[in-house]
Amino acid sequence: MTTRSVDTGTDHLSCSITDRVGVLTLNNPERRNALSDRMADALARMLSEMESDPEVRVLVLTGAGGAFCAGGDVRSMGASLAQGQEPDPETMIRSLKQGQDRISLRLFDFPKPTIAALPGPAAGAGMSIALACDLRVAAHSALLVPAFGAIGLSGDFGGSWLLTQLVGPARAKDIYFTGRRILPMEGQDLGLFNRVVPDETLMQDTLALAGELAAAAPVALRYMKANLNRAMSTDFRSALNGEAEHMIRSMLTEDHRNAAQAFVKKRKPEFKGR
Repeated sequence: MTTRSVDTGTDHLSCSITDRVGVLTLNNPERRNALSDRMADALARMLSEMESDPEVRVLVLTGAGGAFCAGGDVRSMGASLAQGQEPDPETMIRSLKQGQDRISLRLFDFPKPTIAALPGPAAGAGMSIALACDLRVAAHSALLVPAFGAIGLSGDFGGSWLLTQLVGPARAKDIYFTGRRILPMEGQDLGLFNRVVPDETLMQDTLALAGELAAAAPVALRYMKANLNRAMSTDFRSALNGEAEHMIRSMLTEDHRNAAQAFVKKRKPEFKGR
C-alpha cells in the first residue's frame, strides 16, 4: 500500500491517493469545516484534478476534527452583507450558481464513484454536498440537518432536489421545513446512508468499500452511474436507449474481453480501465 499526498494549495483541504482511491478531507475543524472561499475554490480545483487523474478510480470526501461540513461560513456571509454597500442580487445569484456547479453538480456528474465519509454533522450546504456523492458511510456520531430555516435561508447546493430524489417529496419537505436532525439509524432506514459504522472504524470501512469499487471495471462503473443518474429525470424509452448504447460500448472494451476469458477460466479478472 502506497500513499501519495497532493498539494491542494490551502490548509483548508488535504488530498491523498492510496491504491487508486483519492481522499479529499475538508480541513477547517475550528469552524466545523464550514465552506470557506479558500476551501470551496480548492475543492472545485481538486475535483477537476481527481477526475482527470488516471491513478484515481474512486473518490472519498470526508471532514477533519469530527465533522463533515457545517455548510456555508455564516460569519463571512454576514460580514460581507454588513459592509454598507447595496447588494447586487443578480451578481450574487451568478456567483452562487457557479459555486454550486463547481462542487455539487461536479460531484453528481463525476465519472468515477464518489463516497462521502461522515464522521459527524453534515449541515446546510454540507448536507447537500454529502447527498451529491454516490454513496454515504456514516459514523455513529454523524447526522444530517438542513439548518437553513434556522438562519432564514431557503437552501442551496442542490440539497432540496437530491433529498427529494432519495426520500420523496413529502419526507423531504418535512425535513426541510422543520430543520430536524437525521441521525444514523433513521438515515439508513430512509436510504440516505448506505453504511453506518463505529466512529473509530469510519475511514477503515469507507476505504474498504472504496477499494472494492476501485477493483471493479472503471468504464462499466462510469456507464452504470450515467444510466442511474439519467433514470432520475427521463422516461423509460430514453433510459433503454441509453442503456443499449452504454452496454455495447462497455462490451467492446478490453476489460470486458479479459473478464469474459477470466470467467471461463474461473479466475478473477484484473481491470485496466480500457
